[in-house]
Order: sequence, then C-alpha cells, then structure tokens
Amino acid sequence: MWQKLMWVGIWLAFMGAPISDLLDGNHTAVATVLGWLGLASFVTVYLALVLRHTARPPGNVTVYSLLGVQAALAVSLSLTLGSPWLVLFVYVSVSCGAALPMGLASWAIVASTGTMTLIGVRVSHVGDVVPGLVIPAFLGGFAMTGVRHLIRTSVELREARATVAQLAANEERLRMARDLHDLLGHSLSLITLKSELAGRMLPGHPEQAAQQVADIEQVSRQALVDVRAAVSGYRRATLPAELAGARIALCAAGIEADLPGEAPEGLPAAEEEVLAWVLREAATNVVRHSGARHCRVTLGERQTLDGRFLELRVQDDGESRAAGSPAPVAGNGLTGLAERLEKVSGTLETAADRKGFTLTARIPLIPGPSESPLVSGT
Repeated sequence: MWQKLMWVGIWLAFMGAPISDLLDGNHTAVATVLGWLGLASFVTVYLALVLRHTARPPGNVTVYSLLGVQAALAVSLSLTLGSPWLVLFVYVSVSCGAALPMGLASWAIVASTGTMTLIGVRVSHVGDVVPGLVIPAFLGGFAMTGVRHLIRTSVELREARATVAQLAANEERLRMARDLHDLLGHSLSLITLKSELAGRMLPGHPEQAAQQVADIEQVSRQALVDVRAAVSGYRRATLPAELAGARIALCAAGIEADLPGEAPEGLPAAEEEVLAWVLREAATNVVRHSGARHCRVTLGERQTLDGRFLELRVQDDGESRAAGSPAPVAGNGLTGLAERLEKVSGTLETAADRKGFTLTARIPLIPGPSESPLVSGT
C-alpha cells in the first residue's frame, strides 16, 4: 500500500503551480479559501480513484460520479482562477486511465485533454498550454492505462498460481485416495479370507491354521510397507508383482486362477503401473464380490480398427445375470481405474452377462520403427 501511495504521489508534483498561485496572494481572500477547499477536494477525489480502482474492475456508479466531480472541479477552478489551474486536467486524464474501462479510458483522456486546450485558449496563450500540459495529459493518462493493465495482470497471475496450487493439492488427494483404496482393498480382502480359513482349520488342523496366521502377518506387514511407500509417493506397482499377488488372492479364495506366466517386457513405466493397478483392483473385486469359481486373465497386444493396444482382460464366471442386463454401477474402485487409464489415454470397459463379469482395460501402443511386438500372455 505504501509503495503504491509513493508511486501515485509522484504525480502530485504538478500541484506546484496551483499551490504557488494561492500562496502568491493573487486572489481575494474568499477566492483563496475556495481555491484551497477546491484543491483539497480535487486531490481527495484523485487519490480515491487512483488508489482504490487501479487493480479492481471498474464500472460502478461511484467511479463515474467521482470522475464527474473531478472534471467539474478542474473546469470551474481553471476558469475562475486562471491558467495555473489547467494542470488539474493532467490528473483528470490520469484518473480516467486508472478507473475507466480500457476503451472508454482512451476517449476520456482525449476529451479531457481537448477540454483543457479549449479552456487554455481562453485563459492563456496556446503556446504555453500545448507543450507544457497537453503532452503530460496524454502521456499520463495512457501510461496509467498501461500500469493498470500490468497490475491487473499481476493479480490474475497470482490468482492463477493459487488455483494451480489448489488443483495440484486436489490431484494429490485423489492420487492418495486411489492408492490407499487399491492397496488396502486388496490386502484387507486377503487378510479376511485367510482369517476365515484359519478359523475353519483351528479345530482339526492347527498347523495349517498357524500357516494361515503367518500368511496374515506377512500380508499385513507388506500392506504397511505399501501404505507408507504410497504416502511418501515412491511406490510403483509392477505387473509381475501384481500377477503373483492376484494368483495368491484368487487361490486363497478357492477360485481357479488362469493367469499369464509372465508380463510383457519393454512397457513404459507409466503404462505398466496403470495396468498393474487395474489387475489388482479387478482381482480384488473377483475375490470380494463375484462368488466365482474360475477367473481367467489375459494380457497382451491386440490389433483393432483403432490401432494397436495393450489389453488386459479379467473374466470370471460369477453370479449369473439376465441377458442384456447392465454391468454393476461403477464404485470408487472402477472410477479410480478409469481415472488412471485416462492419464495414459487408455479406456476401461465392463460387461456382465449370464457367463459372468468381464473387465477390459486397453492402452494404445505407439511402437518405434525398431520395436518388436509385445509378448502376449494367456
């Protein structure tokens, strides 16, 4: 605020002429008092316009009213007290540049300068008015429009930076929500299954129950490590790890698993991570919701009319559904998967029929000229 006040105060140096005119005693006592009052009012209006509206959108009634008062004071004081007061029109031009819309400000600056010139012809010699005041009035008014534009641009940039920071924070919260949902959903489902198995084995098979409890401990420790890594932002899911994890989860649930023996090589890190998350969430959904007896996972390259894709398909023979019935409504897991795939230009499709439920994820492939096709797993 003080920096702005000091910058605006520089223009008050032009007030030397009317102040000197009042101090020289060239007018009657009444005219001198009225001159001081008029000058004080003019400066007050000028500071109110320039300081308040330089960085704010103009256009309200108060702005136009204050400009009208300022222009009226400049005209009346110049006509009654003489040529030293013509300098007030320089401030009128500056105020117009500071408070009016850009298009209107240009016309107002020209009108203010023209009015000053006409009054100057009447109260003084044209040769004294044109070089001394017309040029400052033009330059001051248009310079203020440029300054105001810079100030408002700076304000908009600060607001844009704040918006970008907020969006980044929101994106990070979404990432954390997706990661924690996928991590904990898979791990807790496996822990629940193994806990149920241990409970059933305890009466007659304590050694097998102990093995299940040991597995629960191992899964819990790994889940803790994964959550810490996800919070730190360093965890990256991989297809080989998720294929192994899906096989373990499906077998623990008593579901016959048909999975690829290995993952395709040469995948970019981002695409591999997304497919790994898709596989983890799909396997978790099969274990928790399908009631299936068999699950088949295929992973490999597919050629379609839209181009080459890396396709991950998870099919189960879970609950029978009427032909043509829609797939289940997407929950947080499927919504998160769709968001992940969208980041790598991928797509997610789901289909439900009497044979079970199918989830298909596709990511477009753009191989280089020397690349070989990816190995397809079945």
